[in-house]
Amino acid sequence: MSKLIDGQLFCAMVIEGALSIEEKKEEANELNVFPVPDGDTGTNMSLTMASARSEVSKLNEPELSAASAATASALLRGARGNSGVILSLLFRGISKHLKKCSTANGQDLALALNEGVQAAYKAVMKPAEGTILTVSRVAAQHVVELCQSNPEIDCGEVLRAAIDRGHEALAETTHQNPVLEKAGVVDAGGFGFLTILEGMYDAYNGIHKERKIAEPEQTKTGATFSDIKDEDITFTYCTEFIAERRDKSRNVQRLRAFLNDIGDSLVVVDDDDIIKVHVHTDRPNEALAAGLKFGQLLTVKIENMRQQHSAKIVEEAAGLQSKERKIAEPEKRYGFVSVAAGEGLIGVFKDLGVDEMVQGGQTMNPSTDDILHAIDAVPAEVVFVLPNNKNIIMAAEQAVPLCESKTVIILPTKNIPQGISALLVFDPEAEPEDNREAMLDAAANVRAGQVTYAARNSDFDGKKIKEGEYLSLFESKLCANSRKLDDAIKKLVREMTRKECSFINIIYGADMTEEDAARVEKMAHKEAPDAEITVINGGQPVYYFILSAEG
Repeated sequence: MSKLIDGQLFCAMVIEGALSIEEKKEEANELNVFPVPDGDTGTNMSLTMASARSEVSKLNEPELSAASAATASALLRGARGNSGVILSLLFRGISKHLKKCSTANGQDLALALNEGVQAAYKAVMKPAEGTILTVSRVAAQHVVELCQSNPEIDCGEVLRAAIDRGHEALAETTHQNPVLEKAGVVDAGGFGFLTILEGMYDAYNGIHKERKIAEPEQTKTGATFSDIKDEDITFTYCTEFIAERRDKSRNVQRLRAFLNDIGDSLVVVDDDDIIKVHVHTDRPNEALAAGLKFGQLLTVKIENMRQQHSAKIVEEAAGLQSKERKIAEPEKRYGFVSVAAGEGLIGVFKDLGVDEMVQGGQTMNPSTDDILHAIDAVPAEVVFVLPNNKNIIMAAEQAVPLCESKTVIILPTKNIPQGISALLVFDPEAEPEDNREAMLDAAANVRAGQVTYAARNSDFDGKKIKEGEYLSLFESKLCANSRKLDDAIKKLVREMTRKECSFINIIYGADMTEEDAARVEKMAHKEAPDAEITVINGGQPVYYFILSAEG
């Protein structure tokens, strides 16, 4: 007799799916074609699934409708990056179908997968072939056709067929996407989705593999952070982060020594996979930069302790803070939420009138829930949200329907300069739609470039790129790669500036000095002698320089 899926089994399948992508997230990350350090598909999908894993682990013998609804809700709020958002949309559609079922047979499961695909496609404005959408669509269509020819097919057979046909579709993504074809790899999102299905298939068959994976972060793991007492505040910022330990040759003791030099209340916990840091410091940007040398940042939290009661600091450091929504009553018509990383950049956005900052950007994509809580905290009737990163826009958009009491307008800013330019033209006397159009126009007129480093070896767009090389990017396209920083910067400045430029902004990051910025300013002045040049100490991680030009 074929086994039906009930609420308890569905929870077990979600948990095993989450563990499966957590185990293979680095394989998915390595499929990322562009060599810049970014949010990485595998990491984003793993963190998104971890939110569902945490939620369903709390349920006690739930009905299938409740289990699937809890999964969809947790994924929606925990979604990170475009891949995480699409994953949440797939499960939202699955939940919509399963809420009609007390138990699910093979036909129910196939129809649920197909409804998930439909939900994802509806939400993506311009779906491209050769992505997670393609893989999920082909797999779902295949199992629906199987059910039509064999109505008695069971859930295990449906999952196995979806996985097998999905892998065929995944192999085809290499040739469907020109970028993937040049690199000779398959789509990372599609790989991640099938990895999750494989974990769910194992759980359906009663297989629970032994994996070396940490428990979800909602549980308290020891007395380390809770030992922080109410004390006289010597340093301003309570800085916490978790970094992946990709570079295992780096010395953790040196990291401890450096952090101890710039702060106190230091706790560093490390194993083979991650490094978890807590430190009180006046230089959080340098702490984050030191962590980035080991690998990408999975989570970041920076609190100003001088503005908070010490009891709250203890509670948050122990990971016990309430996730209940606290919605601020409107005190004004307009308010703003912006995403950025780096003390200087956060100061710039605050100076431009932003009410709530969300820590994040490249390598650390905030979740929909992070953005939702920031929106809730803004005491305004209309809240504009500036994601400032193309991989955060979809997560921000998912927060809109969750805000019942405020009008939320997402401005799809793709980088920091676009966000700054948009804020500069805001008119408090104008109507919301007029402001939206003016801010979007201002963002569109910005030419933006960044200088970063190659996180991996790559053959991109016909260029051989080696790990550790400096990369300059102009409008998200590779402009130059070089072992010499100044060479990469010069090519970028020449590419993005014109003699008739009116304004140029140079934002230098955590690893750069005023002298470094002065060299870049000299390069820009040579290319555009009449431009007004502004130099900003952004303190941002990942990007050595962020440049923008207008006019």
